[in-house]
Amino acid sequence: MNAQAGSASFDYLGRAAASRDAQAAHLAQQTLAVVLAGGRGSRLKQLTDWRAKPSVPFAGKLKIIDFALSNCVNSGVRRVAVLTQYRAQGLIRHIERGWSFLANHLGEFVDVVPAQQQQGETWYRGTADAVFQNLDLVAEARARFVLVLAGDHVYKMDYSALLAEHVACGAEVSVACTEVPLEQASAFGVMSVDADGRVGAFVEKPARPEPMPQHPTHALASMGIYLFDAELLADELARDAADAASSHDFGRDLIPRLVRRGQVRAHDFARSCVNTVAGVPYWRDVGTIDAYYEANMDLTHVVPELNLYDDAWPILSLQRQLPPAKFVFDGDDRRGMAVDSLVAGGCIVSGAAVRRSILFSKVRVGDRSLIEESLVLPNVVVGCGVALRRCIVDKHCRVPDGLRAGLDPGHDRERFHVTPQGVTLITPEMLGQVRHPRN
Repeated sequence: MNAQAGSASFDYLGRAAASRDAQAAHLAQQTLAVVLAGGRGSRLKQLTDWRAKPSVPFAGKLKIIDFALSNCVNSGVRRVAVLTQYRAQGLIRHIERGWSFLANHLGEFVDVVPAQQQQGETWYRGTADAVFQNLDLVAEARARFVLVLAGDHVYKMDYSALLAEHVACGAEVSVACTEVPLEQASAFGVMSVDADGRVGAFVEKPARPEPMPQHPTHALASMGIYLFDAELLADELARDAADAASSHDFGRDLIPRLVRRGQVRAHDFARSCVNTVAGVPYWRDVGTIDAYYEANMDLTHVVPELNLYDDAWPILSLQRQLPPAKFVFDGDDRRGMAVDSLVAGGCIVSGAAVRRSILFSKVRVGDRSLIEESLVLPNVVVGCGVALRRCIVDKHCRVPDGLRAGLDPGHDRERFHVTPQGVTLITPEMLGQVRHPRN
């Protein structure tokens, strides 16, 4: 190839790439994302007694909802409505203070939308009803597409890839999906897909999930990410709201009905996942204490599956102005140290050892304490001579001197909550302390 021909080729490729980028940006600008963030998440037990599941702290300085919101912003979808209901005050404060940086004069926003009984005198009766009661937001945004997201999953996804595929295929409804082990699949909507990507069956939380023909140890699960043409969504939600037999849920009612009519296409998460390790897409439903614990502990690995250090796809959040973490004393009898751990700002480890753990913001650890394989959530004070192993210590706990937890499950069950996998959850109430009034 001569120089002139090579230059022309590169110029063509550059223009083609620019055209694709422009199209992706245009589609994102025509999209309204609706984040469902009103659920309690009862399987998280006492962790959600005082906060909604999307508001649960994660990874030292984030909240779970930050993943869905960051994916939106990084994907160019910068018109977002967050629907809240249960224990919403802490979540509202987090979004108002941490997500107010978008350019309102350019039509960008993250709005918090509390339940307001917009349609009748009932609160949200299900996920579909939550969106139905807020269809005025879709009309106000003049959205061509509506992206419905769960606010309680941990993953990195480029929604612009989903949008591009949706338009290229001429789809009216697209559902993002990923493979999950068969023994876990009963917690999700399970799908079957034909060779053209059309969804042939969809069963929400089946007792006996159908395995994938080409991968019999796994099932194809819905990620709770739905992309609709806005006009079709409005019609279907109105039809669902008028159906007295419906539970008004996307997974139980709306999507299966559209599947039966042949209107749903599947989007393989592998095509839009950001930062895969060994080509394996990362997505976690942290709906149980054990799943929440494992997803956090994954981050302490040398090369975690979830990359939080990627400048090209940052996970954004409310950034508190805190001093650096501090480790003090270096004697033979006491040494402030942390190994294979994440330690957030404002922490002070005073003559104590932290191993394979995460200390969230403003944690204090006293002399000769040992914290191993544990999550210590924000504003916790750990006394002197404390031993914690495989524990989750909730916000605002004051762990008394000499307390030992996670070493004897039988003894822990008398006072704390112990999960099936042996993780001990400690809350202020379990310690006989008054909880901070905000989560």
